[in-house]
Amino acid sequence: MSIRIAIAQMNPRLGDLRVNLDLYEQYLQRAAAGGAELLLFPELSLTGYFLRDTVPSVALNMKSTEMTRLKALSRKLPFVAGMVEESADHRFFNSAVYFEEGEVRHVHRKVYLPTYGMFDEQRYFARGDRVRVFDSKFGRLALLICEDLWHPSTIYLAALDGALVVLCPSASPLRGIVDGQNQDDNARYWEMINRAYAETYSLFMIYGNRCGFEDGVGFWGGSEIVDPFGQLIAKAKYYDEDFLVAEIALESVRRKRTMSPLLRDEDIDLTINELMRIRERPAAAVEIQKLKGATVQRFKAAKKAKR
Repeated sequence: MSIRIAIAQMNPRLGDLRVNLDLYEQYLQRAAAGGAELLLFPELSLTGYFLRDTVPSVALNMKSTEMTRLKALSRKLPFVAGMVEESADHRFFNSAVYFEEGEVRHVHRKVYLPTYGMFDEQRYFARGDRVRVFDSKFGRLALLICEDLWHPSTIYLAALDGALVVLCPSASPLRGIVDGQNQDDNARYWEMINRAYAETYSLFMIYGNRCGFEDGVGFWGGSEIVDPFGQLIAKAKYYDEDFLVAEIALESVRRKRTMSPLLRDEDIDLTINELMRIRERPAAAVEIQKLKGATVQRFKAAKKAKR
């Protein structure tokens, strides 16, 4: 089976749902006209990234009129939207939503919210609490948002859960040019891990980054599609808006996993057991210190009683 996948490397307008929804519709029409079967939009591309205290004003719940419009658009073409999602108990999430055939088929809430450097996501968003692969008309897919993939546990879980393709909407900013290279340091790192993850776990990495500037911060673009052998299939321009369309053959996942059956040989019980040991280690260390302290106190008390 082959899929023609498109990536809309766009520059959304900060805080303007109406304008960004119109951009979505334009990109979806362009993707359909180009024969694409699935379209990936970047992280928070319905709202812009540096929202701060305006997060509640642009949040969408599953009954919002904008969600009705997005569902209708997916009747022509499945796509991944990046948005602020409001839960029933009024928490706000940085979410990626997969729409297919007029329905919401999957929602991933970003689990790792960066708080270093220029980032302050945990101040405005609640953390997601799960990583789940889902079934689509194309097979098993995974959604992971930007920082999620800087934590290797997420791609590991997705691969073990049967993902053939990982879709990563991103809002990765410029960080600085590497010495002696005309390339941003963030771009270099993302390109390295996309290839490493794709080849290690024998799956497709579909990375959709945004471009443009917000609040004086630039985004480097450079969206890409990498196959299970770590080979680059398609690459978008750096820094500028672009529209990427490429065909991926899912048969290559089977071929790579047959050649390198690393996932087949993975010992999940070993991993679980060791993680449980590591999780309990801090608590065990505290208990040991308490016991040592109690022993010392008893010794001192006994010594004092003898006097």
